[in-house]
Amino acid sequence: MRNYAGIGAIIMLLAVALGAFGAHILKEKIGASAIGTYETGVHYQMIHGLAILAGALFAEKWGTSRRLRWANRLFVIGIILFSGSLYGLAIMEWRWLGPVTPLGGVSFLAGWLLLALEAWRGNSWRLG
Repeated sequence: MRNYAGIGAIIMLLAVALGAFGAHILKEKIGASAIGTYETGVHYQMIHGLAILAGALFAEKWGTSRRLRWANRLFVIGIILFSGSLYGLAIMEWRWLGPVTPLGGVSFLAGWLLLALEAWRGNSWRLG
């Protein structure tokens, strides 16, 4: 899981760099609607970069598991598909990427579900 900690850190580094690039260079070149699309991509990249880092930290506490590995893989896949397609739509106006974006969203959802299932593994559902 140390590899995922490194991957998460690089994803966050890129999100900060892409956010700055969008704010300082792209904003005036691609228009308000496109910059909103671009910023959504950066936002979701940041959230899921942090999720990857959290997954790596949880592995230290809970132990490495297939669920945690797959959650992190799905977060990476989601970033590539969701954020990557939004970047392509905003910057290159590649409309064919539109159908790719929801696939990234499904990857994010599946990753969160696996993370939740791993968190609940072994817990009894007693109240109090």
